[in-house]
Amino acid sequence: MAKGFNPMGGMNMNNIMKQAQKMQKQVQEVQEALGEKTLEVTSGGGAVRVVVSGAKEIKEINISKDVVDPDDVEMLEDLILTAVNEAFRQAEEYAAKEMGKVTGGLGLPGGLF
Repeated sequence: MAKGFNPMGGMNMNNIMKQAQKMQKQVQEVQEALGEKTLEVTSGGGAVRVVVSGAKEIKEINISKDVVDPDDVEMLEDLILTAVNEAFRQAEEYAAKEMGKVTGGLGLPGGLF
């Protein structure tokens, strides 16, 4: 290795560690806030309502009595499936947006934290 070569490109390792610790703390705070945030999604014109946390945990499922038809359970299943999938999609989108504020577009995979 050449004399004076700095593999960190002149960056101070202590500063890097402090920044990483700060980011880790911010990520933990965002994760906690995601658990408290709720998103509400409906399907079938409001016949099925699903509430999920920003951490993608189902909090509530409400089904209108009007769509409970013993002869057409498949339709009700489809409405629930549609609402749950959309709720999770919105929760994922929200979580990515909030994590992006902390990671500053570092391109870190969502599952990393």
